[in-house]
Amino acid sequence: MEELLTQDRYRVDHLYALETWADNAARRADVPLTIVTPRELDRISQLTTPNQVLAVVDMPTEPTVAPSDLADSWSLYLDGIQSPSNLGALLRIADWFGFPYVFGGPGTADLYNSKSIQASMGSFLRVSYRELPLAEVTADRPGLTVFGADLEGESIYAITPPTAGVLVIGAEGPGIGAGTRERVNRWLTIPRAPGRQAESLNAAVAAGILCSILRQ
Repeated sequence: MEELLTQDRYRVDHLYALETWADNAARRADVPLTIVTPRELDRISQLTTPNQVLAVVDMPTEPTVAPSDLADSWSLYLDGIQSPSNLGALLRIADWFGFPYVFGGPGTADLYNSKSIQASMGSFLRVSYRELPLAEVTADRPGLTVFGADLEGESIYAITPPTAGVLVIGAEGPGIGAGTRERVNRWLTIPRAPGRQAESLNAAVAAGILCSILRQ
């Protein structure tokens, strides 16, 4: 909450907090605060186990991404990631490995779902997120390397990563959709250890491994 109150991208309209939080927190004078009981906080929160404070925040205008931005940096494209918790975890991964842009394709969970926000652990404040089809992300950027995660791709451990690109992560069941696959120009996989029978990795786990190698 402290980071939310000290940044400028999201405007905080109101705080609803337990008295114990209000007594110990460094508060901004320009943000109205209402003290609530644990029962009241439980009723207004969407979480099963709410924290000590709830903030009402304005959604910011979607950031504009210039072609030169993607040419010089890494971005993550999420194709149909339906789990809000996975979306939040992927934002956290992008933040950790220095992927400044994350794009949510059709079918991806809502960034402002309470579970997405909670799982991001504050990374939604630091990573630029926008809902956009991959065709628009890659439009007019012919030299952009678009990696896709697929079991039949090249081993991530055998490639020499470029200095910038887009990494596409698909949903755990169906994988990357047909329309998005048309825009991928290089496929990567994380090889299983010999003799292992696991079918796949969690989308966020796979993204973490791939991002780690691509950014080394």
